[in-house]
Amino acid sequence: MRKIAPIIAAVTVLALYGLDNLREDSTVSQAPAQAPRTESPAAADDSLIQAAYENRQSDVQVEGAGRVVNVLPDDNKGSRHQKFILELASGQTLLIAHNIDLAPRIPDLHEGDRVSFYGEYEWNERGGVVHWTHHDPQGRHVDGWLKHQGKRYQ
Repeated sequence: MRKIAPIIAAVTVLALYGLDNLREDSTVSQAPAQAPRTESPAAADDSLIQAAYENRQSDVQVEGAGRVVNVLPDDNKGSRHQKFILELASGQTLLIAHNIDLAPRIPDLHEGDRVSFYGEYEWNERGGVVHWTHHDPQGRHVDGWLKHQGKRYQ
């Protein structure tokens, strides 16, 4: 029986590891050290973003999708950013701040368009901001992206 206990423990660890890997395949995932596994246009599981908002967390790597509810003027102070507000399937809104000095802007973006994203979430009272939706030329941060009408902007 003593020889079987380590085998059972190893099988349990492997089973739990497998379950964790299955959870990572969701549309919204926390992946601080690796690229996202999916760019699914399906309705996002907004639970990670909602939890970050409710817990006032920042610096959380998130992936999701939403509908554009407001296209804002570009922010041209310092690094230039294309800005727009997305509404997630949960109803939560996010400001997307996409650095257009490092990545191409999304042309012809309109209210009602669907945009997928992978970037870093920062908490604020209005729902939060997602930035780092571009590559990092210095390689110190996980590369992010936006996807609109089948084209990836990074």
